[in-house]
Amino acid sequence: MNAGDRLPPLEIPVTRTLIVAGAIASRDYQDVHHDPDLARQKGSPDIFMNILTTNGLVGRYITDHFGPRAVLRRVAIRLGAPNHPGDTMVLTGTVEEVDGDTTTVRVVGANGLGTHVTGTVTVRVPA
Repeated sequence: MNAGDRLPPLEIPVTRTLIVAGAIASRDYQDVHHDPDLARQKGSPDIFMNILTTNGLVGRYITDHFGPRAVLRRVAIRLGAPNHPGDTMVLTGTVEEVDGDTTTVRVVGANGLGTHVTGTVTVRVPA
């Protein structure tokens, strides 16, 4: 692994079930993550994914690539365009730095509206 290497993209279908299950699993009971009518009343076209679900999917993207021995050391993300049901988020990654058994990857997740998430993940893969 070298700086500049690209990870293969990961397509994640954004389903209503994924959004609601992620919100419940992370104990985020805000209505905008499970009630379409209330989400619309608040100005959103539908329910949308919470940041903790996105964070988990970014982590999954990295550990799926680096394998079962990978240990996430740091995940720093920022949200952009919301993930609504019926869309697909495509995660991509570029290696920024490699220092021994530690790698820093720049991650971007895009959907039909634009960039949903950007950030960096530092992962250690013990020898």
